[in-house]
Amino acid sequence: MSDMTTIARPYAKAAFDLAVEKGELGQWSEMLTFAAEVANNETVQDILDSGYAADKLTEVFVSVCGEQLNEFGQNLIKVMAENGRLKALPAVCDEFLFLKSEHEKTINAEVTSAVTLDDSQLEAISTKLEQRLERKVKLNCSVDETLIAGVVIRAGDLVIDNSVRGKLDRLSDTLQS
Repeated sequence: MSDMTTIARPYAKAAFDLAVEKGELGQWSEMLTFAAEVANNETVQDILDSGYAADKLTEVFVSVCGEQLNEFGQNLIKVMAENGRLKALPAVCDEFLFLKSEHEKTINAEVTSAVTLDDSQLEAISTKLEQRLERKVKLNCSVDETLIAGVVIRAGDLVIDNSVRGKLDRLSDTLQS
């Protein structure tokens, strides 16, 4: 997988630089997300593996994407096809979205709780995370009754386990050692 990231990074950086220059970060995010989904399609994967010439692959890919790609997006597809890198599109999309979140100083945080949290609790979590991470935080919430009580928060590499299940697990490990 790191191999694909290495391949994807220069394409993502070029697309990101162009998107920033043109002020089209949102449009590029949508284009690359759509193109990544197309590249993940089984039928398209078979076509990519078939050994067609770059111009044929570009034609097929652009026709499938239709109006979802602007001229610069089509150009990216063409360059990637010429270099045999269309399979790296999902990784390009991931890298682009990472660069975009760094640029915008945002981060997605996964909040898993034992019960549904109310707005004031979500606001408090969001405020504390924004202070700690120095970024704008977008919360993605889910409920997992097996936590018993409390929350588990994942934001990038940061994991905060303040659930009763987590505390019981840590207590069990301490007693066993």
